[in-house]
Amino acid sequence: MTDRNHHRAPVPVGDVVPGDPPVPITVWPVPAPHEGETMSNAMGVRLVHNLTHPSDLIVDLVEGPQLARAVIAAHRRSHLQATRQVGWGRESATLIVTGWPVADASSVEFFLRCRAHLVLGGCVAVLLAHGDVALPVDVVIAAKRAGLAYLQHIVAADRPPRRGQHAQLAIHTDVLILTRSAIGGGGADG
Repeated sequence: MTDRNHHRAPVPVGDVVPGDPPVPITVWPVPAPHEGETMSNAMGVRLVHNLTHPSDLIVDLVEGPQLARAVIAAHRRSHLQATRQVGWGRESATLIVTGWPVADASSVEFFLRCRAHLVLGGCVAVLLAHGDVALPVDVVIAAKRAGLAYLQHIVAADRPPRRGQHAQLAIHTDVLILTRSAIGGGGADG
């Protein structure tokens, strides 16, 4: 049966970065990560399958084995967890996945390093525990100063929304997708 009640999409209100249009928000129904880990297995699988292709290189900077499992299962290549100790390698990556905050560098320095190690069109996925409304803004501003563009905001929730029911999502993780774009992304030379 076709729903004859057509509803317009809400008009976005406010910019995360003044002057930049709002980015799309996507809901992923995935389990919350276990204590001390950055993501669930399902989150790792979705990131790998949605943001990379077979044989693409992924830099894994997260806590826990979930992303490594997804990389192996999807036939991608990775600088797996040892990356933090030995460096990011010389080859540019299609995807860099990190928790937040990062240690050993300022936010802008970290994103400059990410940008230098990304292929054109590559992405950085920053996973944040949901709750601090100012933190995503701070991350986006630092990334923009480093020449990365804000591409997408993903919210991860334990229970998916059900059609026709008004329910509040149990959001546990915000994922900010940043990209190295060929067109002006602000900062450096992007």
